[in-house]
Amino acid sequence: MSRPVVGMIVGMALAFAGYFGGFGAFLLVAALGAVGYAVGHWLDGGGRPEDLRDAFGGNRR
Repeated sequence: MSRPVVGMIVGMALAFAGYFGGFGAFLLVAALGAVGYAVGHWLDGGGRPEDLRDAFGGNRR
């Protein structure tokens, strides 16, 4: 799927959230979309899920 199509879908999702759910729903959808984008971009760049788990797991001894 091309980036313009993905951008259009995200824009439509934000518009629906803002219209039907108000500003709080708009912000929630935008924040979760940003987290999803960041994780997807990281995984496309060669990241492994184990690295993400280790980054947030802390030092467990």
